[in-house]
Amino acid sequence: MKKNLEIYFTRIYIIKAFVIALLLSAFIYLSYFEITLRPLNSLLAIAGFYLLLGENRIVWFWSGLFIGLMWFYWISFSFVYYDLSFLIPLIIFGVAFVYGILFWLIGRLGSSIYVQLPLLFSVSFIDPFGFNWLKLEVILIDTYFSTTHLAFGLFLSGITLLKALPKWFKTLALIPLLGALYQTTPNVTLPKMDVAIPTMHIPQSQRWDTAYQQKAIDLNFALIEQAIAQNKELIIFPESAFPLYLNRAPRLIEALKNYSERITIVTGSLTYEENEGFYNSSYLFKKGEMQIAHKIVLVPFGEEVPFPAFIVEIINKLFFDGAKDYQKAKEPHDFVIEGIPFRSAICYEGTNDKLFAGNPKQMIVISNNAWFSPSTEQTLQYLLLRYYAKKYQTVIYHSANSGKSGVILP
Repeated sequence: MKKNLEIYFTRIYIIKAFVIALLLSAFIYLSYFEITLRPLNSLLAIAGFYLLLGENRIVWFWSGLFIGLMWFYWISFSFVYYDLSFLIPLIIFGVAFVYGILFWLIGRLGSSIYVQLPLLFSVSFIDPFGFNWLKLEVILIDTYFSTTHLAFGLFLSGITLLKALPKWFKTLALIPLLGALYQTTPNVTLPKMDVAIPTMHIPQSQRWDTAYQQKAIDLNFALIEQAIAQNKELIIFPESAFPLYLNRAPRLIEALKNYSERITIVTGSLTYEENEGFYNSSYLFKKGEMQIAHKIVLVPFGEEVPFPAFIVEIINKLFFDGAKDYQKAKEPHDFVIEGIPFRSAICYEGTNDKLFAGNPKQMIVISNNAWFSPSTEQTLQYLLLRYYAKKYQTVIYHSANSGKSGVILP
């Protein structure tokens, strides 16, 4: 056993795995620094997958661990706001280790590169604890290659043939690689609507501090008045823009209904219902009326603990002062604005296939990324939103606190 463990710490294997993870994570950090070079991103993706495919289980393990670290180190940052900062190193390593084991299984079960190929392709369909942000296709988002499942399969097939075939047959790898280049031209018609998406940067340490609550509310109303003065038809605020249970604030509801006679308002807030519990919600105020859309996909370990009930109760008592998980709706909700349906999604939901049921043409996604600032979380979310916009040919209106807001076209 000692000998088997020692081999996992062979320097050459760890260095090779680190280089692989760096190549397959570079697209996030290049985007973070607003560097978009399609030739460079294409070359990095090819090199990363070329070095990974065909390797032994040890390199696969360390590659998965480093990828988990480089993609998701920021998950631990939110625990600061639960007074659980001491868990940050454990969470960073724990998340990375989960992906290390996932990749190790590919290396262990993949007796040859031709077995590793479909196993690697399947990673995008595996969501540890319900967390689905390891979409390997998103690596190709700013390359010459398409991000569809078919294109990604062809891309991996081309890399596999390039590495595995004898010298004189390697040109056959060009066939699937050329197939992976094919991209359809999106047929998208933007709604004729003048939309305001305010840029907000409110620190999470202030978001739920009652001392700052009135200041946040005043800012929201000031932005509404500014949008009305600019003749905007719709204003979209981020998740939790009103840091309270909005359905329990009749004066605010009345004020928002009055404003909605002049401009349609979409905003995030919480909802509390007797005998049900708490919801993370999106509110629509239009022509003096109010609608509420509750979240249907909750954040693992953030809004719900993805374990059996008896374990959930123990974890919530130990770490979250006995707090209950959020409740969730059963199906997506569409807001109809000026006769146009907009699918409502809140943060993590906007990167989940469930919210795209029925292929909505427009989607409003509201986010609060301040939980993870500063980090690359906002960048990865934005890249994933672009991926889903392409996948479903959906125009996404994204309003984020401490994130990248704007209109995302397919």
